[in-house]
Amino acid sequence: MQQPRKWSAEGFVLVNEWGDQLAPWTLQRAMRRARAKVSGLPPDFRFHDLRHYLASMLIASGADVKVVQARLRHASAKTTLDTYAHLWPDSDESTRSAIDAVMQTRAEELQSAESL
Repeated sequence: MQQPRKWSAEGFVLVNEWGDQLAPWTLQRAMRRARAKVSGLPPDFRFHDLRHYLASMLIASGADVKVVQARLRHASAKTTLDTYAHLWPDSDESTRSAIDAVMQTRAEELQSAESL
């Protein structure tokens, strides 16, 4: 029987009754049983899809790339960004807004100085 274990950087998340890493075929068999019990899941739903779901939830809640990298146990942030960069909010609008605010403040300061 597979059991989740408290996550640690050194250990495995899913283990068998002896505490060893769960074999891929055991996990696949458990996913097949779960798919049969959960209505609405696509027939090809995989355990790996849960990783993508976790990543998307972390990103949507504002987690930065290093947090997502650590939770998914990617070797580098590059791997995380190569896979999930499209899910982070577009920074173009926020940078335009920041520049606009600075320029607006500067223009107001110049107008105030000229009217003195």
